[in-house]
Amino acid sequence: MQIGFIGLGHMGGPMAANLLKAGHALTVFDLSEAALDEAKTAGATLASSPRAVAETSEVVITMLPAAAHVKAVYLNDDGVLAGVRPGVPLIDSSTIDPATARMIGETARARGNPFADAPVSGGVVGAQAGTLTFMVGADEALFETLKPVLAGMGKNMVRCGETGTGQIAKICNNLLLAISMIGVAEAMKLGEVLGIDPNKLASIVNTSTGRCWSSDTCNPYPNILPNAPASRGYAGGFGADLMLKDLGLAVDAARQAKQPVFMGALAQQLYQSMSQQGLGSLDFSGIIKLYGAK
Repeated sequence: MQIGFIGLGHMGGPMAANLLKAGHALTVFDLSEAALDEAKTAGATLASSPRAVAETSEVVITMLPAAAHVKAVYLNDDGVLAGVRPGVPLIDSSTIDPATARMIGETARARGNPFADAPVSGGVVGAQAGTLTFMVGADEALFETLKPVLAGMGKNMVRCGETGTGQIAKICNNLLLAISMIGVAEAMKLGEVLGIDPNKLASIVNTSTGRCWSSDTCNPYPNILPNAPASRGYAGGFGADLMLKDLGLAVDAARQAKQPVFMGALAQQLYQSMSQQGLGSLDFSGIIKLYGAK
């Protein structure tokens, strides 16, 4: 299949590479020359704009940092909707607010193009390994059409409902992830200060009722898990500034719905503090540094 891919960052680059490995032909666009060079080396065709990507594609995928970028890529004069042929499906895997996803979807459908919001979970490791989970907002027919494409990048595809529900699932999941990571960081640091060996504490938690992904897969205490970002100086993984962005989406959506998110609001403040201290580029598990960890 001829696929257009726009956004070749830490997530989009590996996703595009996996589509090439799956045998698809790719036309790509990004603002980074280095990212474009890497994609070209892997076998992709380069385009000069999102519009140029869309003109030759049978399906278009976008993976962008924020809602403003998604709006520009789809709606600008040199954007996707200016060049795409009627009937070509569009997939946005960015993490943005549900309202923007619905607006883009309505605009695309008015021009004759099916649209799905399909944010992902699994991080850079999942993107590289092709094991991402896609949370898809689309009607049933479109979802079935897109599954073979998504299978080139992930292992799990879940239809959440109509357009926008993929984003709802994503921001709720990341709200919980942020809260759980803060809880694990707090417990691990308290255990250390009180005198238990951190490795011993982690082994107990991971076989007890406190077990969660933030403890057994991405423990924030250094040298508990050799492959976790905490064991390599909090490099790689999911950046704290990105988590802060997602928390902002969740808190804003909650405010609009008049639904309290007490712990989510506190988590947002803690990650804001982490960012203000110049730590926003670290993996979000680096939140443990607010508790005094080195």
